[in-house]
Amino acid sequence: MINITIPKPDVTITKQKNPELSNIYGFTDFHLITREKGGIFMFYNNKEELLFVGKARKLRQRIKKHFEDTVSPIKNHRDEVTKIDVCVVEDPVDREIYETYIINTLKAKYNVDKVFFEK
Repeated sequence: MINITIPKPDVTITKQKNPELSNIYGFTDFHLITREKGGIFMFYNNKEELLFVGKARKLRQRIKKHFEDTVSPIKNHRDEVTKIDVCVVEDPVDREIYETYIINTLKAKYNVDKVFFEK
């Protein structure tokens, strides 16, 4: 059996108490997320429930895209996101494995593909 350990976040950003001060759904600390590295990211709500897990070659751009585009799986749930955990994982195969593992182990609420459990 393979033993996978979910990596500890390298960066955690949280929604500000005065979200009107930020132009990205209440988050002002996007500058803390690496612009050049790849990894996985996890969106949580205020109850610490995992909402969505994703992976990216360039983390900051991909995370921002989830708050801006019209095709994101969380487009109707953006207001629920209060915390974002970011883990730098350079290897694309490792990113894929972690993403699928986390989605299915922690039962991410809004991930629709890569789901092997019944919702």
